[in-house]
Formats: sequence, C-alpha cells, structure tokens
Amino acid sequence: MDINTVKDVDLERYITNIMLDIGVPAHLKGYHYLRDAILLSGRDMEVVSSITKLLYPIIAKRFKTTDQKVERAIRNAIEVSWDRGNADTFEEMFGYSARSGKMRPTNSEYIARIADKVRLDIKAM
Repeated sequence: MDINTVKDVDLERYITNIMLDIGVPAHLKGYHYLRDAILLSGRDMEVVSSITKLLYPIIAKRFKTTDQKVERAIRNAIEVSWDRGNADTFEEMFGYSARSGKMRPTNSEYIARIADKVRLDIKAM
C-alpha cells in the first residue's frame, strides 16, 4: 500500500499512537506540530532535508505562529518524551535511548525516523 493513498485521518491516528507510545505528552503544543511534521514528512521525505526552510514554515502557517516557535515547541516535546518516555520503544525505534546515555535525537532525526517507520509500516500492510 502507498502512503499517499491512506486518508489523512487514518495516518494521523497511526502517528498519534506511535507518539503516545514513545511518550510525547498530548498537552504540549509541540505534540501537534510534531504530528503534522511527521505526517508531512511521511508523504514527502524531501521536506526533512530542508526542515527549517520548508517544514517549519508550513506548520507555522497552519497554526498561525512563527517558524521559531514551531522549532522550539517540537524540540521541547522531543526532550520531554526522551526524558520521560518509553525507553524500550526508543531502543526499538532509534537503536538507543536516554538510559543508554546517548543524547536525544535532533528534531530532524526524530521526525525522519518516525516518518520512515510510518512509511515502511504502511507499505507492509
């Protein structure tokens, strides 16, 4: 199955389940920005290669905010999930976690890895 044939609502639901499993708290603004970033990246991986010039401005426009606020909110959501989230899920998805003493992934690494997982999972269906 191709990711572009999957309805946005179904894809959002799938991404939401991954994010909640990782431990991204739903009450953070960055949660919503991150979900959109993963959705957009899953549909077009090119946006990840230019995260500050393409991805953040698109999300900022959708939520009527600035690129800088989007970047900061996503970074905060990633930090919180890295510190408090499910270490086993991080180990499985990223190959490392906070308990192994590694630094958290960057925004683009985090987004790209989850978007890639979503794309691969959809293809396998």
